[in-house]
Amino acid sequence: MIPYGRHYVTSIDALRVAWQIRFHSLTQGSKILDFERSVAKLVGAKFAVATSSATAGLHIAVQSLDLPKNSKIITSPISFVASSNSILYSGHVPIFSDINRETLNIDAPQISKIISKHRDIRALIPVHFAGLPSGMSDIAKLARTSGLHVIEDAAHSLGAKYDTGDMVGCCKYSDMTVFSFHPVKSITTGEGGMITTNDYDIYKKLLRLRSHGIIKLDDAFENQIHSHTSGLQNPWYYEMVELGYNYRITDIQAALGLSQLKKLSKFISKREKLARNYDKLFEKLELIKPAQTNYTSHSSNHIYPVRINYSKIGISRAELMLKLLESGIGSQVHYIPIPMQPYYQKLGYDIESIPESMAFYKEALSIPLFPNLSSHSQKFVASTLKKILQDNQLK
Repeated sequence: MIPYGRHYVTSIDALRVAWQIRFHSLTQGSKILDFERSVAKLVGAKFAVATSSATAGLHIAVQSLDLPKNSKIITSPISFVASSNSILYSGHVPIFSDINRETLNIDAPQISKIISKHRDIRALIPVHFAGLPSGMSDIAKLARTSGLHVIEDAAHSLGAKYDTGDMVGCCKYSDMTVFSFHPVKSITTGEGGMITTNDYDIYKKLLRLRSHGIIKLDDAFENQIHSHTSGLQNPWYYEMVELGYNYRITDIQAALGLSQLKKLSKFISKREKLARNYDKLFEKLELIKPAQTNYTSHSSNHIYPVRINYSKIGISRAELMLKLLESGIGSQVHYIPIPMQPYYQKLGYDIESIPESMAFYKEALSIPLFPNLSSHSQKFVASTLKKILQDNQLK
């Protein structure tokens, strides 16, 4: 069976995790800080905060901005529901901006149109779909002009670069960037996420929110009577100063993350090679169109989405996916546009304002792409897919 995505964990990774379990702390230890510092250094950010998931990271990233309740935040409809759910968690209102047909990301022109129509927009959450960074320099200019905060949903994009050459996560164009370490992402910690930022106050706020709202670092205690005895700080004392969460990652996960991080450049290089191979295998075909062909070089190539006109070929997507499965090939659809979800429909969202997102969804299919996918398996995937479509067209 060839899945659409798969983690790549080696015996060295396993040994480093076992060593952590056997001889070191399991949670709230120094390995987490090592992992955070390593990711921050890699992407060129000042600070990093590890979380239990990217969803948790997005949640506290939004909350750390301290926006007025019911603030409107623009994001993409082509993403997993966590992107917009993080806005709802914090008592705000998601506004969906349609995607650019070529990049499949939201962009400055579309965002600008929405800003002109809506009041109380306070922030943007661009999603770097499939590992391809959004046009952040243009988005950052627009955000500065409009007085908006920016949080990058880079769940797909660890190891990717902007078109300027900067690493995604450096926060040159945003307040914060959020990564995911789910098993099919660039590296894995099982479950886990990371927020990077260059703002020290945001960094402190994120640390508090991650751990029950308890103060960290250089925050002064508010209740001096209880925090000190005869001028000495009470060693057991702590203060919860706001409502926070238990969104901590473990040292076990951090040990795996650090081990995986050593292989990131190899993973990204292999993913790019595989994406370029697919581009060539599907070159000049009318039946299958790679969705982001022109952007392989600075994407992390988390997934490989193609566009297929199922109605023209005369086969449904469900039939095609089942035929692929019969041949031992897994596939997936990324994503069902968020406004289509029943929960969002009940909130009053519809699909009329996102025609490009709907057009992509109707044609989208993600085919296998992961670091240890062999060239033989890749050719088998491409030839099987082409044969199914060609045979069906001849009927």
